[in-house]
Amino acid sequence: MKKILTLFTLFLFIASCATPTVVNVIGPNDNEMNCKELSSEILKANQYADEAQKAKKTGTPHNLGAILFFLPGYGVTLKNIDEATKAAKERALHLNKLKEKKGC
Repeated sequence: MKKILTLFTLFLFIASCATPTVVNVIGPNDNEMNCKELSSEILKANQYADEAQKAKKTGTPHNLGAILFFLPGYGVTLKNIDEATKAAKERALHLNKLKEKKGC
C-alpha cells in the first residue's frame, strides 16, 4: 500500500508540470522553404502559441495539481508558458518577413 501511495504521489508531481513547446525562432532551413511551406510553418507557430495560452488556465488538471501539491512548479510553468508564447509569436513574425522577401 505504501508503494502505491508513493507512486501515486510521484505521478501527481510529474503530471502537475505543464510544459508547452518552446520553438526555435529561426530554423536552419527557413530560407530554403517555398511559400506554401512557410505558410504551413506559420500555422504551426500559431498553434504552439495557442496551446501555450490554453496551458495557462488554472482550471486544467496539470495546473490544479501544481497549485495543490507543488506551488513553485506552477510558477515555473507560468514562466515557461510566457517563453513559449513569445517564441512562437517571434517565429511567426520571422516567417512572415521571409514570405515578404520572397514575394508570396
